[in-house]
Amino acid sequence: MLLVGLGNPGRRYAKNRHNIGFMALDEIARRYGFAPWRRRFQGEIAEGQVGGMRVLALKPTTGMNGSGQSVGEAGRFFKLKAGDVLVVHDEMDLKPGKIRVKQGGGAGGHNGLRSLDSHIGPNYRRLRLGVGHPGHKDQVTGYVLRDFAKADAEWLPKLLDAVAEEFPRLVQGDDGGFMSRVSHVMNPPPPKPPAKESPRANTGDGSPAKTDGARAEDSAGNGL
Repeated sequence: MLLVGLGNPGRRYAKNRHNIGFMALDEIARRYGFAPWRRRFQGEIAEGQVGGMRVLALKPTTGMNGSGQSVGEAGRFFKLKAGDVLVVHDEMDLKPGKIRVKQGGGAGGHNGLRSLDSHIGPNYRRLRLGVGHPGHKDQVTGYVLRDFAKADAEWLPKLLDAVAEEFPRLVQGDDGGFMSRVSHVMNPPPPKPPAKESPRANTGDGSPAKTDGARAEDSAGNGL
């Protein structure tokens, strides 16, 4: 599997919303003990084993708009089909912390995906990580090229951790199971209320029913 994270290289962009794909790959590589990152294919690569499959993680350093150059070069070298490529990227059409996995589709205005489409075609798998929308198209560029806000610290680390934890499901092709498990982590069901105690039986005159011990006393004439 060729696992691609989309983002822009350099410290200036490292914490941008547009770089959540890079962030996810860093956490996956750390979690599964990938080899150190090194330069190749116009990007940074790290290799490891996940779920019995060899995974090559790639962070293009061509800039977001040229991502397809790096991915195309790696794909040709390993003779991969588009279906062997899984791309992790930011998605403004999803609320922060929401995810979707899909095969193929359009670029939806995402320049990184548009570049990939032009180099390997559109039929690769996508892991879309929601970052929310600024509300107006004129604000999009500034929004994705700004760092995550402090409020995002409530969900961002949890999302990256869950994506890495459940990543073997994607390797095995269990996209539905992956989405279900990550969604469960991000939106756990409310705790069940404590069980109610059974009401005590009543004699009809307002007094509680007597226990077997009390009845025994009555029959012996000791409790009256």
